[in-house]
Amino acid sequence: MPDIHLVRAHTLGMPAARQLAFQWAEQAEEKFDMACTYEEGDNEDWVTFQRSGVNGTLRVTGDELALNAQLGFLLGAFKDKIEGEIVKNLDALLAKTPGNGPAKAASSKAKKA
Repeated sequence: MPDIHLVRAHTLGMPAARQLAFQWAEQAEEKFDMACTYEEGDNEDWVTFQRSGVNGTLRVTGDELALNAQLGFLLGAFKDKIEGEIVKNLDALLAKTPGNGPAKAASSKAKKA
């Protein structure tokens, strides 16, 4: 099953990162008909999303957003396009969030499955 793994470091802090994640979940629900649930924790939050052919999570911390998604067989053929759209949406939200300067060691935080 094709997987998508994205990590974005940021300098927002938890309250602003939480707000950004809510915006992302709203966009996913509206644009892609995803069912999203948001779970707040002490040190990290989780957005769980799913629809036919895809499911995954967005982990939210005070300095990082980490998205993991599993694509079903049919959507797997469109992995590059889907991943590109997710990257575009997430990066656009990060870019327009006030106070988000360059994060330290963004590239070293990349995770592979």
